[in-house]
Amino acid sequence: MVALSSHVRRNQQGLSLTGLIVLLAIVGFIAVMAMKVVPTFTEYMSIKKAIASIKAEGGSVPEMRAAFNRQAEVGYIDAIDGKDLTIVKNGDDAEISFGYQKVIPLVGPVSLLIDYAGSTTDR
Repeated sequence: MVALSSHVRRNQQGLSLTGLIVLLAIVGFIAVMAMKVVPTFTEYMSIKKAIASIKAEGGSVPEMRAAFNRQAEVGYIDAIDGKDLTIVKNGDDAEISFGYQKVIPLVGPVSLLIDYAGSTTDR
């Protein structure tokens, strides 16, 4: 019985200290990336909701830009403002679109560039 338990211990495998350090480095990098990217994606989704709500309200192009600026102020949208929106009116219907780039600094000279774009025709 003693020989069997020592044989089982010899064949057990686990994570070495080096493997653990590498694993923690990878998990840490992913966590840092998520903490930097998620707020920009949340802002993008807020912009999409704002332009959908502005389209539903209707109005003239200047009124829509002003309404977006009001919603941007309340919703903490800093990436774009009303003048950055492309608004095309077809009678009473309007198509509102936007596009912008977000640069997220990572380490030293390394940055992450994300292109965000959307319109009221996207679903």
